[in-house]
Amino acid sequence: MKIRDRRKELREKQPNELQFDLKALQKELFDLRFKSSAEALSNPSRIRAIRRDVARIRTLIRQREAGQAASVPAPTRK
Repeated sequence: MKIRDRRKELREKQPNELQFDLKALQKELFDLRFKSSAEALSNPSRIRAIRRDVARIRTLIRQREAGQAASVPAPTRK
């Protein structure tokens, strides 16, 4: 899934759905880190992807708490 699609999908979710996704991702990240210390992972880049998704969700939650979700445009890259 492209990052732009992922952002759009996350913005459409309700706060309780974001919290649920956040907890699930944090658990998956913990499991992957634990597994990586014991053995080699089949897809080590998954840890990076999960960390970034966690950051995206936390940012959205924080923006909504501050009341900025609708007023902050998505950054554009050149």
